[in-house]
Parts: sequence; C-alpha cells; structure tokens
Amino acid sequence: MIRKINITDFPTLIKIWESAVSNTHDFLKEEDFNYYKEHIPNYFEHVKLFGYDDNGTLIGFIGISGENLEMLFIHHNARGKGIGKKLVTHGIDHFKISKVDVNEQNLQAVGFYTHIGFQILNRSEIDGQGKAYPILHMGL
Repeated sequence: MIRKINITDFPTLIKIWESAVSNTHDFLKEEDFNYYKEHIPNYFEHVKLFGYDDNGTLIGFIGISGENLEMLFIHHNARGKGIGKKLVTHGIDHFKISKVDVNEQNLQAVGFYTHIGFQILNRSEIDGQGKAYPILHMGL
C-alpha cells in the first residue's frame, strides 16, 4: 500500500536510504556517503513523501517536487519486486511527474528508468551538491 509519509517515519526512511544506497551506489566515496546520509533528512522537508507500506513496515519511498521525482529508494531486501515501479507510477498518475535525475554511475537505476519509459535528455558533470558524480537528466 502506498501512503503519505509522516515525520515520525523519517528514521525508517534513513534506514531504507542507507540500505538502498549502500547496495546500489558502489561508486560513492565513503566520506560522500556519510555526507549524504547526514543531509538526507534536510531534503525530506522539501518534497512530498510517499512510502510503500508492506503490512505495517515501510520498505520503499519516493520524494516529489513539482514534476520532478527527487528520490526513489527501496530497501535492498525488497528490491526486484515491482515496488519501485508502483511508486513511480503513483507519482506519474497522481502528481504528473515527468523528470528524474539519476547518477550516471548507477547503472541499475538508469536501466530501471529507461525500462519504464524515461529517456536521457542531457547530462551534467557534477551532482546538485557540486560533487564529481555525473548526473543524467531524464524525462518521459
């Protein structure tokens, strides 16, 4: 079930983020992983958050701002079960999301978004924090 995220869910979101990123972002330097982990709660305040709840346990979430999908993270143990697609489809159907930025080095994510219909529009050499992680700007 997809539900709105509450502030009391934030600690669980951080655990989901950590599980997802540690298993998909092997290109991140340890200090950058720690930097993003420290700052991710600040981003929660600037997006609409929705989570996938499986019998009372959050196992994935999205963050939406305007027509942008700002974040999608699925707990590593729940990957490959269609949860990401359900969350993105929810965002498309209810919030008209049509854009997403993806780390170029996260080949699994690039493949996922391509599979569900996103196309690469352009590329940036650095991420939004000015770090040397190229970003692909994708759209429907």
